[in-house]
Amino acid sequence: MEIYDYITGLQHIGIPTNDIEATKAFYLSLGFELAFETLNEAADEKVSFLKNHNVIIETYENKKACKINGAIDHICLNVTDIEKVFKIIIKGNYEMLNNEILYLPFWEKGVRFFTILGPNKEKVEFSQMM
Repeated sequence: MEIYDYITGLQHIGIPTNDIEATKAFYLSLGFELAFETLNEAADEKVSFLKNHNVIIETYENKKACKINGAIDHICLNVTDIEKVFKIIIKGNYEMLNNEILYLPFWEKGVRFFTILGPNKEKVEFSQMM
């Protein structure tokens, strides 16, 4: 099987922020609703997921937002089998940003993910909700 067979769509778009409350207020004013909120203790970042129909934005307060055009940090692709996708990516000619599959206790059962670098230095995350 190929990577294509495991990708079900865009899971979220990652946007770093210096002010999570202002970012949430902006997207709420556009009709998004707060879907999930947590603290990424490992990175000491407040994290909010905002949803409008099938579009999800993950915003995280890392105090490193560069505030320039094109400053979206990453796109995340939802996959059905993170282990198989990781093996396919390892065999390919991709620039890995993670040497292993990582875990965060987000949502009900957590997520497993890893990230590669695209040709324009964009980050592409592959993620499977557990």
